[in-house]
Amino acid sequence: MPLDDDVVEAIYREHGSALRRFVLSATRDPQLAEDVVQETVLRVWQHAPEINGSFRSYLYRTARNIMIDNYRRSQRRPQEAMEGSLTDPAEVMGRVDELLNRVLMEEALLRLSKEHRDVLVALHYRRFTVNEAAVQLSIPSGTVKSRAYYALRALRTILDEMGVER
Repeated sequence: MPLDDDVVEAIYREHGSALRRFVLSATRDPQLAEDVVQETVLRVWQHAPEINGSFRSYLYRTARNIMIDNYRRSQRRPQEAMEGSLTDPAEVMGRVDELLNRVLMEEALLRLSKEHRDVLVALHYRRFTVNEAAVQLSIPSGTVKSRAYYALRALRTILDEMGVER
């Protein structure tokens, strides 16, 4: 059962700009980015009943797959057609994967409680020690350790629910 036009329009309105920024950060070509976004929304429209897990994750994975397909298709073209296109495929795909991981991690972190998120950000992103995090967050160091433990468990569960594979 495909989605109706109103739902497709809502998907484009709610997620189109974030998806476009994601694709632009990998390709730097506005026209290509718009094509990828439109193709992504079209595929989501066609396969919507099969989506399990996070909708936004599905959108980003679909866009990533479309960019990979486009790159592979361009590799089969003669060299003249390749002028001005993507440089090193491993570098581009590495950058796309890194961006996708960041987006998924940000979404997962936003689902954590504020207390758990603050501890994880302090320990893993700001690279604070337990004692530094305790001072920064104004909580005992034992609480930092406990929250970090439970936050990582919750984060693993959230990532599993989002369909993120390890």
